[in-house]
Amino acid sequence: MEKSDVKVLVITGFGLNCEKETSAAFRYCGATAELVHLNDILHSKRSLSEFHILAFIGGFSFGDHLGAGTIFANRVKFQLRDQLEKFIADGKLVIGICNGFQTLSRLGMVPALNGQYFTQQAALAHNDCGSFRDDWCYLKANPASPCIFTKDIDLVRLPIRHGEGKFVADEKTMEEIEKKNLVVLRYANSDGSTATEFPALPNGSLNSIAGICDESGRLFGLMPHPEAFLSPFNSPTWTADKLKGKLPEEGEGVVFFRNAVNFAAENL
Repeated sequence: MEKSDVKVLVITGFGLNCEKETSAAFRYCGATAELVHLNDILHSKRSLSEFHILAFIGGFSFGDHLGAGTIFANRVKFQLRDQLEKFIADGKLVIGICNGFQTLSRLGMVPALNGQYFTQQAALAHNDCGSFRDDWCYLKANPASPCIFTKDIDLVRLPIRHGEGKFVADEKTMEEIEKKNLVVLRYANSDGSTATEFPALPNGSLNSIAGICDESGRLFGLMPHPEAFLSPFNSPTWTADKLKGKLPEEGEGVVFFRNAVNFAAENL
């Protein structure tokens, strides 16, 4: 189908606040993105079956009470599980960014080892630094990962803004995540080496993990914000880049959304 036929659902409401940037990212890449309040889906005014890509966006859903993403995940899990199971079975795409990643992990949609969706296997805990981090970081993509969203990405720089971004899981789960190459992105130094110290590793994530996917590569969660770097002028170094003649045509976050839209157009 044409890219314009790819329909993206951006769920809004209850403290979420990145809907405009996220929908703009998908529209920039040619898709048709629609903002829909969570209540309209929960009350069956709209259905997940209408869409090809589902985006859980950033923000502070329900004020992060009881833990980031917890209440949002529970409402979705107990009222939309059947729709989500069909959405996944139909080969569609899901991305969770920041609070959306926290929601996906609590829903058990990533890493969903051995197909065990809706069983929580990992979480995002409070940053080791003890404070909210609003910064820019380098990320190294894992070329062996099956993730659809990170095709042809090597080293990328994106903004972060979170207080609970430390990826944690038990030892056995971590071993399986690594073995199956479900680590999609790791925090890195500017030379591409894995970051192991603050501030390049902003939250103390185990194995420097910034993003993971399920085994299909179609469900992807990450803490950094690709939707916040769509224009080169979003970069904190754009003036220096311009003077050096190195100002790119678009921001480094665009490729994540373009990969998703291209995949959906070619496969769904």
